[in-house]
Amino acid sequence: MTRVLVVDDSPQLLTALRLNLRARDYEVEVAADGGQALVLAADWLPDLIVLDLGLPDLDGVEVIEGLRGWSQVPIIVLSGRSGSRDKVEALDAGADDYVTKPFGLDELLARIRAITRRVPADGTTPTVAVGGRLVDLARKTVTGDDRPVHLTPTEWGILEILLRSPGTLVPQRRLLAEVWGPGYVKETNYLRVYMAGLRRKLEADPSRPRHLITEPGMGYRFEP
Repeated sequence: MTRVLVVDDSPQLLTALRLNLRARDYEVEVAADGGQALVLAADWLPDLIVLDLGLPDLDGVEVIEGLRGWSQVPIIVLSGRSGSRDKVEALDAGADDYVTKPFGLDELLARIRAITRRVPADGTTPTVAVGGRLVDLARKTVTGDDRPVHLTPTEWGILEILLRSPGTLVPQRRLLAEVWGPGYVKETNYLRVYMAGLRRKLEADPSRPRHLITEPGMGYRFEP
């Protein structure tokens, strides 16, 4: 059973999400402030955290930074702050996705399902379908097309991060830091060049990608 920690200062929202998630067989704990969230995250070890940014004691970005000091648990931000700067700050701090209030429950549930489709618990490496091709992340091969597909080590680095988080927005800074290193987090032009190359090699119509999606100003998303 997937463990979800919901963090919000609204008792009504906490109750609604707890009831709806439990009705769908999630195990749920709730926290009304950032301090309680950090304690629960350490003691209960959730599989996913749904986090409001506007908390009474800590800003949600501070909570994300505190979690990222020791944990890679997926984090979906819920917030009434709709500005792109707030989204970028949360994603740069380590959030995996961002849902703006007011939101539909179906949308949130879809984001939760997408973000929890991660690497299997037994540690096996998946073979992932991208259009009509199969990408084997362990063997570093792409099959299913008449023409051979060769990816560079850098392209593999980007693609692996995206494929391991299907449906999840991966921030530009995370891709740059993990593939090139912390000193390259502002070199967004690198990503544009390499993503264009990946689309030419993997997408049926690179000019209208269906799987390797750009979220302008924020990052990239792999849609199965």
